[in-house]
Amino acid sequence: MKFTLITGASSGIGAQYARQSAAAGQNLILVSNQPQPLQELSANLAEQYGVTVKSLDIDLSACDAAQRVYDAASGWGEVDCLISNAGVLHFGKFNNTSTEYIDFITALHCTTPMKLCRLFGADMARRGYGKILIMSSMTAWTPYPTMSLYGSTKVLLKNFAQSLWYELRECGVSVTTVFPGAVDTPLYNLGTSARKWLRTFGVMSTAESVARKGLRAMNRRRRRCVPGLFTKVVVVICRLLPAVALLPIVKIPAIRRILDRL
Repeated sequence: MKFTLITGASSGIGAQYARQSAAAGQNLILVSNQPQPLQELSANLAEQYGVTVKSLDIDLSACDAAQRVYDAASGWGEVDCLISNAGVLHFGKFNNTSTEYIDFITALHCTTPMKLCRLFGADMARRGYGKILIMSSMTAWTPYPTMSLYGSTKVLLKNFAQSLWYELRECGVSVTTVFPGAVDTPLYNLGTSARKWLRTFGVMSTAESVARKGLRAMNRRRRRCVPGLFTKVVVVICRLLPAVALLPIVKIPAIRRILDRL
């Protein structure tokens, strides 16, 4: 039996990847460290779409997480699609960030996704087919104050995924990197009116639209996906603008006061 494996599947974009993949008739392996919503989503998708859904309650920041996911999935069937989506949003000055949190976010965003790609990607290459989707971020294109840790992990994912695309393409395995901007998920602690305003003006995307565009890009075996017009414009500006251009912005008194609180 073939499966699509999705990490961070219990909420936000991951849950939308799961729902839209199930609607397309794909069997799923859903991975998260939130057991109750994960089990509820798995049962709902299995009942609604008639697909097989397996769930794994695993802390993906653990050093052996990738191997545990691989061992469990291998016992159920063949993973021909890997969607590496799990992540957390982090704002704050780097000097105020604990070393424990650095370990956590680096493992979650970088180490475990790379290990998952190594384990499942090797199987896909041997079979001669497969698809991998890796969630990076708009922040991978330029440094952002207060997002030095988060953004740097997304830079690693960008470079890793692009390199992997070159390595695996001749083996019949596609690698698609998705670079979303702000997404209306629980990661942002915003009020309902603020989120509605941001969605209306295209500054913030819905999780459903990001997942839909990411899946479409992956199924078309595209190398890169930047969902949303606003995000596309920002990415182009970030690629052209030197990092030093941010210095006048961070010197604005109101901005400095915000930075000093983080």
